Amino acid sequence: MRILFVCLGNICRSPTAEGVLRSIAAREYPGLKLQIDSAGTADYHVGEPPDRRTVAAARRRGYDLAGLRARQLHPDDLRRFDYILAMDRSNLSELTSRRVTGATAQLALFMSFAPGASETDEVPDPYYGGVEEFERVLDLCEAAARGLLGRLQIAK
Repeated sequence: MRILFVCLGNICRSPTAEGVLRSIAAREYPGLKLQIDSAGTADYHVGEPPDRRTVAAARRRGYDLAGLRARQLHPDDLRRFDYILAMDRSNLSELTSRRVTGATAQLALFMSFAPGASETDEVPDPYYGGVEEFERVLDLCEAAARGLLGRLQIAK
């Protein structure tokens, strides 16, 4: 199963989701065979590590994001991945507009997998906020990751 997380710049939300899912899957669902990646719809930060505040917040919870580097969504991603999960409706709309011939990826909001969340819930961009916003992103990503992994385990 190939999963791609997408936000705008690929330095806050989508690398957080990637690191959280990778870690929880390894620890709680070792039998699931997953390929996990993240990308941005914009090219603002290509090649850069995640935002230092993102890395610090993740580290406090035991997630290592330091080795990740931002990349921009590539048209082939829509063919290569099984799921492409957007952090917000704006990026989901952008993904939908970029669909290419032969695209097979299921597009959805990441939060749609969180227990008790609505189909329209989003992971808010913490970039202009404080520590609390980065912690909130982690809370949301942990909930959605567990929901997604539970669903994938059932479908296995």
